[in-house]
Amino acid sequence: MVICGMKRSYYVGIGLAVALVAGGIWWYVRRDGDGSAAYLTAPLARGEVVEQVHATGVIKPLQLVEVGTQVNGPVDKLMADFNDVVKAGQIVAQIDPAAYEARVAQDQASVVQSEANVEDAQARLKQAELKLTRARELSSRKLIPDADLEAAEADRDVLAAQRRVSEARLVQSRAVLRQSQTSLDYTTIRSPVDGVVIERKVDQGQTVVASMSAQTIFVIAADLHTVQVEANIPEADIGRLKVGQAVTFTVDAYEDTFTGTVHQVRLASANVQNVVTYPVIIRAPNPEDKLLPGMTANLACEVARREQVLKVPNSALRFRPDGATGAESGKGAEAMSAGPIGPRIWVLAAEGGVPEPLTVTLGISDGTATEIMDPAPVEEGRDVIIGYAPGAKRSNEKVNPFTPKFPPRAARRVR
Repeated sequence: MVICGMKRSYYVGIGLAVALVAGGIWWYVRRDGDGSAAYLTAPLARGEVVEQVHATGVIKPLQLVEVGTQVNGPVDKLMADFNDVVKAGQIVAQIDPAAYEARVAQDQASVVQSEANVEDAQARLKQAELKLTRARELSSRKLIPDADLEAAEADRDVLAAQRRVSEARLVQSRAVLRQSQTSLDYTTIRSPVDGVVIERKVDQGQTVVASMSAQTIFVIAADLHTVQVEANIPEADIGRLKVGQAVTFTVDAYEDTFTGTVHQVRLASANVQNVVTYPVIIRAPNPEDKLLPGMTANLACEVARREQVLKVPNSALRFRPDGATGAESGKGAEAMSAGPIGPRIWVLAAEGGVPEPLTVTLGISDGTATEIMDPAPVEEGRDVIIGYAPGAKRSNEKVNPFTPKFPPRAARRVR
């Protein structure tokens, strides 16, 4: 009998425990009364909306000049180095001029010799013309045979031709001298522009050889007080960019925000991994020389701006209440059954506090808020639903009754 009593007490204890657990579950499920959800809302406000196209680009100088040599020889001196500021015409390097000076001297001698040959031809031609004049006078008096007159004329013509040959050789000698002098001048390397040396490709004493093209000695960036940013814009956005539009950008080296304008939209498209892009050039001032060639710029190009317009948070446009398929009851279901078309926002109905959809016409967006075009179906200051409050019970949400649940902060609870 004692054993039977113990068994009965054991089963009674199990039954009480089960009843307590079931009661706890029932209380947890029913503790929110009618099971309504808590929503996060935000008021509609008027303000500025700026639509932008975002991209990355590379900072480059307006003009990048490669200073090279057109002559061969060892580099005798280097008068510039990395980061040096140079002026147009300033000597930046000197190639050993000895061989070219010798060639100039040789060609100068050739010019002198050609000039002497011209003078000699001129003198002999003058003498031939005098002989021809006397021969004509004697022939007119029948004092010499006609053959002597013809010989004098032939001598004059030969010497005249020799003089022209000598003059041509003089012109040729002078051209060779100019070429030699030019080559000698090329041994002195001068900067063609005002700028900054950003690269030096040779060392002092190194022999440079200019074969089919000039060998580069320096790379000079002209006037870094203004730079350009070259960005590749996808074809989906290129139609919204126009010359003169304002652009802001940042670089990783500074926290400053820099400004510029679209200078050129180039037509040379490129296809990279099946994405068609177009190069866009942005000009930007660089008065403090903070922007350096090669930096990566994070661009935001302004394509549209609206002032004092009614704007809605983008999270409100993404919000959809649970079961929003037209099968719900209440005013929200009636509004959905009316078949609203287009973008919708959800507000809390005045009666019953259930979500009610409103169809809106949208304008531009800045990624955070979107313009609501007039006529707007909702007034400024009206709260729109942007999501569920943290911890709110939702109709399609599976809840573990044994998981602790803390009250949400700053949540608006509708009963």
